[in-house]
This record gives sequence, structure tokens and C-alpha cells, in this order.
Amino acid sequence: MPRLSVNGVDLYYEEQGEGIPILGLHGTPSSALMWAEAAKELALHGRCIIYDRRGFYRSAPDVPFTTLDLVDHVDDAAGVLAALHAGPAIVIGRSTGGLVAVELARRFPDKVTALVLLEPALFTVDPDADVWARSLRLRVLERCADKPGLLAETVIREALGDASWQMLPEELQQMFAATSDAVLAELKGHHMDLSEDALELDEDEFAGILKPTLIVSAEDSPEACRLVNSRLSGALPLTRTVLVPGGHLINPAHPAILDFVDRIAEGAETWR
Repeated sequence: MPRLSVNGVDLYYEEQGEGIPILGLHGTPSSALMWAEAAKELALHGRCIIYDRRGFYRSAPDVPFTTLDLVDHVDDAAGVLAALHAGPAIVIGRSTGGLVAVELARRFPDKVTALVLLEPALFTVDPDADVWARSLRLRVLERCADKPGLLAETVIREALGDASWQMLPEELQQMFAATSDAVLAELKGHHMDLSEDALELDEDEFAGILKPTLIVSAEDSPEACRLVNSRLSGALPLTRTVLVPGGHLINPAHPAILDFVDRIAEGAETWR
């Protein structure tokens, strides 16, 4: 398995294709395994890099992390790009990966050419979405108090519905289950979407993210996700929005995303 040593941890990664760097950041719970097919499509449009975030699946250490903070994931994303000499990149983040992508662009603007945010988990930007996320956190912790191995499954069932879990192939259910330690570490960590102290950014901090941004919503996602995207489309200076069919697990290689990637690759002035 290809691995990178970044910030003192070994991360599983894959890369394919040539051209403009494209970095894919998976959600929680998840891994780069969920991006395998999309990565093949993205690799036809640039140099696609995906990896399992710190603590997740193939990047899980023998002794699990007790806490995972947003700063850990952001520093790792920057470290991956640096180690592979791949920046600046178009950064595509799904759900929690979108949260990481936004903070990467804010803290390391030289690492980011553009953003693609697939229902990013920035629930604090909207009061109703924030209430929904805090309620989700409490329900997950309560239901898994004596069964931490079910954390990943419970997050999916509680956030997306029982049917979303039941429709997953057994291989993916096993993958998700293997990320439960990392899910718990994020819940106990700082500034993650389901942390007690979830990240909060003010208007000036959003306004300072001067990167072309495609914000993608799905028709059948929880309302909280659409509320977040609506707020972000007004808070980030250079945005374009698109609504796609399906649920929260938006295809990172949707045609609208590939078109955006191609426009950015051609020149940032053509992206609109």
C-alpha cells in the first residue's frame, strides 16, 4: 500500500493522472475507498490525489488516537500536498472533508487553487443546522455509550436514515465500522463538525477565502446540509452553486464538478 509519512503519522494515499493537482478529502465516517471510482474520472482531468485521513481505515494506527482535532486534518492535508509537490490544488471536500477544505484554504491559501464543497459540514453557520448537528452529536454519544464499535454506523443511520446504511454493500459497511475509533476521536476533539466546540468562523474570516468555489447540494439530503450551503454561498466571495440528484454522498466526479475542474485548469478567470 502506498503510504506517506506526514506530521508524524503514516497516511494511505493514491494518486493517478497528470495536470492540475486535485485533492480529495473524504467525510466522517469514511475513507478514500469511497472515492475510488470518482478518482478514476477525476484523473482524466488532472492529477488526482486521495488519502485516508489520519485515524481512518488504512491510516489507522495500532493504538487509536484518543482525540482528533480539525487542525490535525488541515495540517495533514497541507502536508500531503507538500510531500507530493502537488500544490496548489483544486480541493474537493465532501461533508467533514468540506470542513477541512475550507479551513485549509483559510490557513494555507497558497496550497489551494479552488474549492469544491460537497455539502460541507460547517453547521455552525446556520442556527437551525447547528441545533440539528448538536442534537445528532448527543444522540450518537447516548446510543453508543457502551457500544463504541457502532459509532460509525450510528452516525450514518442518525444523519442519513436507516435505509442509507442498509443499502451499503457489506464491504463498505465493514469499512465504515472500522472507522469508529476515529469517529469517537473527532467527537472528543476540537472544532470538528460534531465536536462540542465545532468551528465557528465570522464574516471577515469567510470573506478572506478568495478562492473560486463550487458549492454542491443534493436534492434528498438532510435540510441542515442545504441550509449550510445557502449560508456559505452568501458568505464566501467567489461562489457558484449547483443542485444535483441523490443524497448526501455526492459523487465527487459529477459532470458539474468535472466541468468546474476543467474551467479552473484552463484559467481561473473562465470558471464562472
